[in-house]
Amino acid sequence: MGIVTKKGDKGLTVLYRGARIPKDSLRVEILGTLDELSCFLGLSKCLLKNSSDKNLIALVQNDLFVIGTEIATASKQLRTLKKKIDKEAVRKIENNISFLERKSVTKNTRFHLPGKNLAASALDIARSIARRAERRIISLKRKKMLRNDYILQYLNRISDLVFLLACKYEHTHRGR
Repeated sequence: MGIVTKKGDKGLTVLYRGARIPKDSLRVEILGTLDELSCFLGLSKCLLKNSSDKNLIALVQNDLFVIGTEIATASKQLRTLKKKIDKEAVRKIENNISFLERKSVTKNTRFHLPGKNLAASALDIARSIARRAERRIISLKRKKMLRNDYILQYLNRISDLVFLLACKYEHTHRGR
């Protein structure tokens, strides 16, 4: 079967495991935001020079895929998923945040204007998208449609992590 199915022409899409929902639903909005975040993280990864930073971003992208799968799965079928974001995933990100804070080139990581270089700017865009994803997840939680509270914690940490990476590249990697 080709990519054009025409099934979405009526404004509906299919969630994981077959449930049909409107394309403008909150779940689909979150899935699109997670996809956008992953894409900008991918762009950032291409611009970074440090292989451990690239690996860290790849870890986050994989976790975003897991989060997307959870969001795209009807509540009744969540138990069938083999992998979910959990306390360990949040802990890994927190450890990476602590590492970046200890290695910070500058102690002034409270605010910076984006645009010093491409790598930092791409990371800043990813951070702002992570914040949007977090806001949309809060909306899902308010509607009692979020079953895994670790997703909210994870997205909150991701925006901090990406902010610290942007600060690192603002101050240590000029050019590009």
